[in-house]
Amino acid sequence: MEAGVRRRFIWRCIAPAIMESHLTDITRVIQLAIAPVFLLTAIGTLIAVLNVRLGRNVDRRRVLEEDLRGTADNKQTDEQRVHQRETRLLTRRIRLIYFAMLSAGFGALLVCLVVAGYILAAAANPEVSIWPVVVGGILAAVVTPIVFFPLIGCLGMFLREVYLAVTTGGHKIS
Repeated sequence: MEAGVRRRFIWRCIAPAIMESHLTDITRVIQLAIAPVFLLTAIGTLIAVLNVRLGRNVDRRRVLEEDLRGTADNKQTDEQRVHQRETRLLTRRIRLIYFAMLSAGFGALLVCLVVAGYILAAAANPEVSIWPVVVGGILAAVVTPIVFFPLIGCLGMFLREVYLAVTTGGHKIS
């Protein structure tokens, strides 16, 4: 009878402490991983905006190229020169959007590596070996600041593309 009482005592007193320790570890990992996940959401939204702008530029370039192909004259009219100039500008804008999307995708990949580093560091059992925790922590610490460089590039290219879109066609910024 006393053995059963001891087991119940141990189960009621020690087991919650062990579970609480694991819950605080899990909670800490979730807290660390939440901020990068919000950053992923922002990057996804930015890529969606860039994708819409890319689609509009590509569609406009197709229309202009069809207009240029429609006339087979050797002489270039003023309208054709304007279309060619606009086509070159659209090609430049498309290239900027592409590199902005590439940078944003690379930044998102780095954010995923940060989250994976946190999870790997938490999943490693420190009693068996401390190295996985150290490597995961170092990976997270090194990759976190690097995430912002591609995003800064992405936003810079996006702003340049918007500037080109606004300043062409007689829409000058004063």
